[in-house]
Amino acid sequence: MSNDNNSSAMEIDDQINTPKFTVNVLQLLKSAQMQHGLRFGDYARYRRYCTARLRRLYKSLKFTHGRGKYTKKSMSISTVTEVRFLHVILYTAERAWSHAMEKKTLPDGPNARQRTYLIGRLRKSVKWASLFQELCAIKGDSRTSLEAEVYFIAILFPWSYCFLELPSYMKGNLLFEQDKNWDVALKCFKSARAVYEELGKYGDMENQILCRERVEELEPSIRYCLHKIGESNLQASELVQIGEMEGPALDLFKAKLEAAMTEARSQQAASMTEFHWLGHRFPISNAKTRVSILKAQELEKDVTGPKAESLPTEKRLAVFDKIFAAYNDARSCIRSDLVNAGSENLKDDLSGLDKAIGAILGQRTIERNQLLVSIAKSKLNKTRDDKNEKITKPEELVRLYDLLLQNTADLSDLISSGRDRKPEEVAFAEECELRSLVFRAERCFYVAKSYSFAGKRTEAYALYTHACSSADAALKKIQSSNFTDQVVIKDVKTLHDESRASSCIEHAEGVIEEEKAPENLSKKISTISLTGNNKEVGKLLLEKLDCYDSNTRAAPRIDVFPPAFQSVPRNPIVLDLAYNLIEFPSLENKMKKDKKGFISRLWR
Repeated sequence: MSNDNNSSAMEIDDQINTPKFTVNVLQLLKSAQMQHGLRFGDYARYRRYCTARLRRLYKSLKFTHGRGKYTKKSMSISTVTEVRFLHVILYTAERAWSHAMEKKTLPDGPNARQRTYLIGRLRKSVKWASLFQELCAIKGDSRTSLEAEVYFIAILFPWSYCFLELPSYMKGNLLFEQDKNWDVALKCFKSARAVYEELGKYGDMENQILCRERVEELEPSIRYCLHKIGESNLQASELVQIGEMEGPALDLFKAKLEAAMTEARSQQAASMTEFHWLGHRFPISNAKTRVSILKAQELEKDVTGPKAESLPTEKRLAVFDKIFAAYNDARSCIRSDLVNAGSENLKDDLSGLDKAIGAILGQRTIERNQLLVSIAKSKLNKTRDDKNEKITKPEELVRLYDLLLQNTADLSDLISSGRDRKPEEVAFAEECELRSLVFRAERCFYVAKSYSFAGKRTEAYALYTHACSSADAALKKIQSSNFTDQVVIKDVKTLHDESRASSCIEHAEGVIEEEKAPENLSKKISTISLTGNNKEVGKLLLEKLDCYDSNTRAAPRIDVFPPAFQSVPRNPIVLDLAYNLIEFPSLENKMKKDKKGFISRLWR
């Protein structure tokens, strides 16, 4: 018994006296992930990198598993004699995790067999991560142990693996992926959030920021678990907002969120039997069509509701893209039903529904292009303080207004294509015509601005005057109609005032340039020298080939351009004029005569 106590005491002393290894876990794996595929979500590339890295480590450590027949070597405390053994365990966990993520992010999603394999790889990553934590606690120094914990908190969202101190994440992930025991998963995620909040109070500022980010990324998991348990009555729109949160967890989270949102929309769409548009009511019998329309209507609240102004521009553009995709899905379902429709009444209803969805798509397209116009206008008058920010040119706004005019014309043609039009359709067509007049006036204004930037005062003045008259005509038509969009009316008034002011400015600048034209011409002529003795700044490049010039910022002057005038001798003008009046003596008597034979004399 005493011998056993002595041996155990000796082992403890050896562990205490052995040197502690240092592994910069955070920096090591963060750089590896960013350089080898995870910057773009390429998990297959990162898995191949981990495999190659492990092969190099095994070979350099001479820790291979035999030749020919595979003989597994276990990794224990006595095996870890240098820091690279810890790298082996860490990259093995990384390889298992990246392989699982690769299967999870397949284009069509994992099938049943791939899903079973995915969960197995997640379990493997948990196993190797736990072993890594145990060995770091014994073989690593305090900084390595802390950085290892921070790595699993900050660099990779631990859906698939975790330390023994944080078993809640590992359990929560596996339960989440297996789609069962949501109450246990909720407790695990809440426990992990508490750990992250506590760890975020210590360390440097970077560590605190990363811990706070991971706490925020835990919220979708907790809210989704509450939704599955039934303690939170989340609507489909709220699930959309959860899915829009950014973070590494979303790679595993989006598929389940999409399924939950589809289920919630299906329940809401069961009561949706008709689609109302401009006084028409179109019945909807296809469930997929109802779900797609309901999805688009929920997304429209983000761009037309009260929270639209607070939403960033990039996200609003992304929401418009999702709206277009949802309505296009609805139109594809409608057209497939139209092909299989039997009765004429059903065909008329489906055709009217397709026309209504197409008109709404045209409206949203106009709204999206108007958003692009507002973005371009905000960058038009900016100074070039930020070199990375692109300044808008007037030509770009002209192109956007061309698109708006085309969109308005297409929408007006679609509305006017029916035979029996409702009063709402007539009013909508008149509104499209008024908007077209406004867009034409705006386009003319920015065409004039492009001419103004080019220095063409006459053309700019004429176009500004035309834009002013077009805005005035559009404003009169708007005031005489039932148009109630106060934003458009305010924009037209602003356009009228700006066009009037710009035309006056162009007229004044044109007069000033015309008055100064003779003076500027005389100044330019006065600087011309026939001898070429103009003052030169510095020497020419050909004159200083044998010396080094330290002033590399200035552009090199190779030769004088334009070249100086030189005097060239001319022929006397008198000889040129008197050439036709000079009578030269005859030279026939001095010319040699040809001798002719007898036969040639006969033919004279």
